[in-house]
Amino acid sequence: MEERYYAHIRKHIVMGMILVPVIPFLMIIGVGYHYFSSSIKDNTISSMERIVRDHRDMVASFLKERRADLSFILAEYDVDELKQPETLQRVFDHLHKKSSTFVDLGVVDSQGLHVAYVGPYTLGGRVYKDTTWFKEVMAKGRYQSDVFLGFRNIPHFVIALSSTHNGQPWFIRATIDTYRFSEIVEAIRIGQTGEAYIINQDGVLQTQRWSGGRFLDKDSEDVTYPDEPGAIRTYVKEDGRGMTYVYATTWIIPNKWLLVVRQNKDDAFAAFNQAAWLTLLIAVISAMGMVCLAIILSGRIEHRLRMTDKEKESLQNQLVRATRLAELGEMAAGFAHEINNPLQVMKSDHAYIELILEDMKKKGDMKEGEESHEIDQALIQIQNQIGRCAKITRSILRFGRQGKPEYKDMDLNTFLPEVVGMIEKKAAVNGIEIIRELPDKPLTIYADPGHIQQIVLNLFNNAIYAIVERHGSEGGMLGISGSHTPDGLVEIRVQDNGGGISPENQAKIFSPFFTTKPVGKGTGLGLSVCFGLVENMGGTMEVSSRQGEGTTFTLRFPSR
Repeated sequence: MEERYYAHIRKHIVMGMILVPVIPFLMIIGVGYHYFSSSIKDNTISSMERIVRDHRDMVASFLKERRADLSFILAEYDVDELKQPETLQRVFDHLHKKSSTFVDLGVVDSQGLHVAYVGPYTLGGRVYKDTTWFKEVMAKGRYQSDVFLGFRNIPHFVIALSSTHNGQPWFIRATIDTYRFSEIVEAIRIGQTGEAYIINQDGVLQTQRWSGGRFLDKDSEDVTYPDEPGAIRTYVKEDGRGMTYVYATTWIIPNKWLLVVRQNKDDAFAAFNQAAWLTLLIAVISAMGMVCLAIILSGRIEHRLRMTDKEKESLQNQLVRATRLAELGEMAAGFAHEINNPLQVMKSDHAYIELILEDMKKKGDMKEGEESHEIDQALIQIQNQIGRCAKITRSILRFGRQGKPEYKDMDLNTFLPEVVGMIEKKAAVNGIEIIRELPDKPLTIYADPGHIQQIVLNLFNNAIYAIVERHGSEGGMLGISGSHTPDGLVEIRVQDNGGGISPENQAKIFSPFFTTKPVGKGTGLGLSVCFGLVENMGGTMEVSSRQGEGTTFTLRFPSR
């Protein structure tokens, strides 16, 4: 009967999961293909434009920062200071530390003479009055050159700025590491074939091109220039090798340096080319996929239903065990009550014996001596043990008391030591040191003493179990502390140096029937019940733990 029930459920699940999604799925495939195929080209172009715009701004910002570095030098130093080798070296070291792309730094006078120089080349004393960059900076006050070979016969470009001293112009000139700059420009990556490079207005490469092209080579492609500064021109064109590329061009320096980004067309529109095949593939395998998915999921659902039924049965067994534990607690309370009656008789008889001995001593029937002293000590010991037994039975009665909670004002400063006394022997046997940190002033809350005792005892017992599991019979530490919080609450902390609780278990620690102890060692109800009791008394209960270090439970109650 049970198997037929599960088979019936699985059959209906499979049919529903196959039939219901077919029509909407096919509609989604058709509509999605239409919009995807019509928009993928626009999206690809827009994406390339965005990447080009960002890359252009990044490269332009780099060049602007280098000019700003030189402007700062002009503002902070005059020409006489910069002519000093030590000063110029210090300025260059600072400049190179800020940007390693600076290769050298020099000071040039109004006649084009290199009067001071710091760098790896022998350029001091060189005359630049006939060079293009010198003429341009003389005329405009600042200049950034194209890449050229110069005296050093190595591709480089310079940034030069002018200033005046005593009515005479002077110039500061810095060389930028062209290879490092080229790496910055080439850092863009679009798909598998995307590349970026810079050409000047004559089509000469100012950076290297990883698909082929060195500094100062003439670009073999007939690039289309943007109509105006700031604009981005995109187009599709076939190069000299017969390969079709998607191009995007924009000015980095208007009418001087042009950023060119290109990507192979097949690479750029790979998603579009795959759309038709992907759609067809999805349509073909959709039916098979739905059938397989329906069978798999229905099997899992059936398995989950079976597991749920088993968990319900296990839960019922757990509830039976919890009921038995409750009955055991009630029996323990009954035993404690029965033990308490003879204790009262013994206490009365003890008092009676003390009165008789006192009368005998007064009448002289018993003389003071060693035997008299031993009897007195025995009576004192009997009184102490009767008090100890009475204290234990009162604790058991309070712990096992059933019925409506009895709330009253209680001082935890006096109550907690009594609870600690109930587990001191157990802790001592297991080599656990109990550390108390309670303030001098009262910790008064409005709560049920029996519930507080139950909560703290449960936390103590869990802590002792964790400590023993990690440390054995020595090295354990169990702490109980209390304090007032700034927001008017009474806080109790129970801390141990056990093995700790994993993060995933911390999230489930207060769930009913959740336990990490072996079968037969715990029911998984203790912390769940304690959590509910704390909330019923208007408090909160939290746990913090680190595996291998220990656990701290924090209780907070409104202060009275």
